[in-house]
Amino acid sequence: MTSAHPHDQPMNDAFQETASSTYWKTVWRHFRKKRLAVAGLWVTAFLIAVAVLAPLLANDRPIAASVGGSLVFPVLDPSAKPPQGTWKDLRDPNVFLWQRNPAGPGTWALWPPVPYSPTEYDLLQNLSPPSRSHWFGTDDRGRDVLSRMIHGARISLSVGFVAVGIAVAIGIFLGGLAGYFGGWVDAVISRLIEILLTIPTFFLIIAIIAFLPPSIYNIMVVIGLTGWTGVARFVRAEFFKLKNLDFIQATAALGAGHLRIIFLHMLPNAMAPVLVSAVFGIAGAILTESGLSFLGFGVPPPTPSWGDILSQSRDYIEFAWWLTTFPGLAIFLSITAYNLVGEGLRDAMDPKLFE
Repeated sequence: MTSAHPHDQPMNDAFQETASSTYWKTVWRHFRKKRLAVAGLWVTAFLIAVAVLAPLLANDRPIAASVGGSLVFPVLDPSAKPPQGTWKDLRDPNVFLWQRNPAGPGTWALWPPVPYSPTEYDLLQNLSPPSRSHWFGTDDRGRDVLSRMIHGARISLSVGFVAVGIAVAIGIFLGGLAGYFGGWVDAVISRLIEILLTIPTFFLIIAIIAFLPPSIYNIMVVIGLTGWTGVARFVRAEFFKLKNLDFIQATAALGAGHLRIIFLHMLPNAMAPVLVSAVFGIAGAILTESGLSFLGFGVPPPTPSWGDILSQSRDYIEFAWWLTTFPGLAIFLSITAYNLVGEGLRDAMDPKLFE
């Protein structure tokens, strides 16, 4: 009988790391061949950038300004005060971005491209069609639709990412336990998955949210707690295949504990279908949040979201076409983009493509 060399384990880990790096490079090479998937990736990157930079893109306060010879950043510093009146009083509607001498010689202000707050009311401009002042028009309360859509992207995308993060964490944990230990553990978790799959997810979410106070955090948690079954099934199936492979059996024979085997050896090899499921899950979570907001169960006002803008347009759909067109397109493009990325990853990770 030959004993294991003390340096075998580090060498095996280094080999697995190199193989994993080569695998993901191969996946990326195949993914780039999918033009629609790459286009979807660019769209998702653009939406994420809009969500992250929302305060700099749409705000009724300058990005930067010179006040009394001092440089201030009103968007980042709410305590920054204008030389006189309010920041809105200094805004010249005929000036785009850069305004010189708004409060006298020696002063200047750099405004966001959309110089309106998502909660800023102007009843004299309510239901105004798209124009030079309001590129996407205004809603029934005179709020700029483009500004609300930009800030609404933060809500929709944050709900998608956080909810899917919760679902993936639960799915990996329960699916990993079921696939690794099997037996009664697998039986209990499998029955739980089957019970949840028999209940329509959207109606289950509505039923739960109806008993909770309106909050974006409640929506994230509820969507996450009800959306983990698909991930759990993928992880369970992958663990069943992996636990009988030679390298897992060898790792166990060398005395590795359950946690080391699960997290260092099995889980990294089971993440490919999880990643694909997570991308599809983000699209589903965005659609679910939009549907909840449209029905009045979503984010409480005045926080903007795409579904909330659509909900407000129901009474004005015959003549205020912009209230349905632009948020509807945003929802359609975001969900389509994530689905294209998910399909591209699924095809790129197909072992049949690797030669």
